[in-house]
Amino acid sequence: MKNINSAKPNSNLIDVLILIVRVFVGLSMLTHGIPKLEILVENNHIQFMSFLGMGSIFTMVLVVFAEFLCSVLIILGLFTRIACIPLMITMLVACFVAHGSDPYEAKELSVLYFFLYFIILILGSGKFSIDNLMTKKQDVY
Repeated sequence: MKNINSAKPNSNLIDVLILIVRVFVGLSMLTHGIPKLEILVENNHIQFMSFLGMGSIFTMVLVVFAEFLCSVLIILGLFTRIACIPLMITMLVACFVAHGSDPYEAKELSVLYFFLYFIILILGSGKFSIDNLMTKKQDVY
């Protein structure tokens, strides 16, 4: 029996944990991205912040790209590290611009998401991902 107090992580459990975190964080962010996508598709008049003078519609498109499309990519484990970058930028903008003058309680969720995406960026998509399947195919050729 392995020492339960061992400092060495079990690589199989790490891959399962990465999968669980990817799916949980991706699905959780979709609850924010899907309503914004619906607003973007259905409404002619969009009321959203204009970041760096880009206009509210273009800003909304960028946020939907991050919160919807990048979340789906993270769930699938496809281009996972690349997909984390727009989401991390979106969370920083949400924290420091959209909620810049708000108390920490209003910023807390975006900070938590930022660090979860940072962890995924560092760890990668793990064994249970399309990225891993693509890497295996490239190794064969």
